[in-house]
Amino acid sequence: MSPNGRSFLLDPQKVAGPMRYSHARVVQPSTHHTIYVSGIAAVTPEGVLEGVTENPDGSFTVNVREQTAAVLRRIESIIQGASHGKANLYNIVDATVYILDMKTQYADMNEEWNKIWSDRASAPSRATIGVRELPDPRFAVEIKATAIFEL
Repeated sequence: MSPNGRSFLLDPQKVAGPMRYSHARVVQPSTHHTIYVSGIAAVTPEGVLEGVTENPDGSFTVNVREQTAAVLRRIESIIQGASHGKANLYNIVDATVYILDMKTQYADMNEEWNKIWSDRASAPSRATIGVRELPDPRFAVEIKATAIFEL
């Protein structure tokens, strides 16, 4: 069994295609610790925004792929720290991705996501939600996650 439980698929015989996610993850909570990771954006503890280019005129450009990769790195650091090194991204059982523009940013976010979880049998369950705004206008992606690891 994967460290984030067992994958459940409604249609396990179908080819994965672009939909690389489990429909559900089944875990045994009595043998695991659970880590609930707050919504994380692409900003370091020092306040450096990743995936953002400040332009001379005061405007900015956001790179959704870079921000998604940065958010996933931060989440992995949080999970590793909270589990004392016993868990990582592959222990995530559920995630919610908040994104500003589903039409123009979803594909880039999803491509970065699929670099970590390349098949739906190991990917956590996930919801992706288009939102009007995030706490900082330079944020394009925020991810909230739940991970489990063995005691």
